[in-house]
Amino acid sequence: MTMAEKESDVLKVWGGKPLRGAVLVRGAKNFVSKAMVASLLAPGKSVLRNVPAIRDVKVVSNLLRLHGVDVDVDTQAGVVAVDASNVELANIADVHTLAGSSRIPILFSGPLLHRLGEAFIPSLGGDEIGHRPINFHLNTLRELGAHIEELHDGSVDLTASHGLHGAQIHLPYPSVGATEQTLLAAVQADGKTELTGAAIEPEIMDLINVLQKMGAIISVDVDRTIHIEGVPELHGFTHTALTDRIEVASWASAALATKGDIFVQGAQQSTMTTYLNVFRKIGGQFDITDDGIRFWHPGGDLHPIALETDVHPGFMTDWQQPLVCALTQAKGLSIVHETVYENRFGFVGSLIRMGANIQLYKECLGSLPCRFREKNFVHSAVIFGPTPLHGADIDVPDIRGGFSHIIGALAAEGESRVHGISLINRGYEFFYGKLRALGAEIEEPQE
Repeated sequence: MTMAEKESDVLKVWGGKPLRGAVLVRGAKNFVSKAMVASLLAPGKSVLRNVPAIRDVKVVSNLLRLHGVDVDVDTQAGVVAVDASNVELANIADVHTLAGSSRIPILFSGPLLHRLGEAFIPSLGGDEIGHRPINFHLNTLRELGAHIEELHDGSVDLTASHGLHGAQIHLPYPSVGATEQTLLAAVQADGKTELTGAAIEPEIMDLINVLQKMGAIISVDVDRTIHIEGVPELHGFTHTALTDRIEVASWASAALATKGDIFVQGAQQSTMTTYLNVFRKIGGQFDITDDGIRFWHPGGDLHPIALETDVHPGFMTDWQQPLVCALTQAKGLSIVHETVYENRFGFVGSLIRMGANIQLYKECLGSLPCRFREKNFVHSAVIFGPTPLHGADIDVPDIRGGFSHIIGALAAEGESRVHGISLINRGYEFFYGKLRALGAEIEEPQE
């Protein structure tokens, strides 16, 4: 990489000032792309609203186009219109060009098997936040009747010449991706499918809303069991995406860490309940309106907490990284136990270089049942605060960790250089403009 290429991916931040103002947060990254994939199930037109201008939308749009689907994206209006009347197999070489850009391609399996009887899935990419195997996906597809050939390069060939059929499927862990896979593949399978151990995140429920609008029959029990009655055909939908609760929490944590005051337009209380409780326990204040939520630091000391991440309705793993930045400014000892991904503390090294006092442990510092117990993963953190932060050179490890780095840089005195900033564009739209609207002093990467 040349010096010019390096500079084109560096954001300079001069921190130490409270963030004040308003930002708009649109549809959830973890839902919008899945709803776009769902449109592939129906020959006809679908319209999705409240869509953010992020790279994942571009990736899925291009994947759909490779399969003969017409896609029109209005970035400013936040509207995606899809016409899946004509679906065809994509050129394998073209599909490979998108391999590594996203983990979304695996979710094309069910819709393509229903529409064409076959599918090709390239080797998958995604954030380096922990091991996210696709065996849950493949096992689900096998149970539903797909024939799968795993190729040496990590890609997968799938066929279902006689269609898919209902099945009894159990997930040993409530995987969001595997639950989405089951929904998209079983919704037109012959017969009934019962999925136990399912994920029930708000993004999953909104995907179920979309599928129901398309003509699906799906019910959800309180014990994480989802019942799907296969239907012979589906039709297009019009839907407004739920707000991205991860981005909302990130701006809220930024308000705490910088002693600021941020109104997040579009924030929804119904998807933020668990986070709001923790925010209040730390000492932050918020005000909920019909248009969004205002988050602010009321002055005085923030309070330390003991926190464990968990699947919904627990404290979301994507919320803990930005919150750890705020906890560096809390008075006392905070403990965070990560139970969802084993490598979610990759961002902590940069915070330590900025002056944070954080110790990491392989032990489970919490009471929740944990998949990583005695498996030698660093998945617990103890944060001692408050500690003043100072500017530093830092590298973005993943999307959510990247935002956490930005929060640390905004809270730190002096100049920070954040390398790998382009990764954040996968998950956040108009990011630099939002920072400036809040009064942040930044210098964008040189083009």
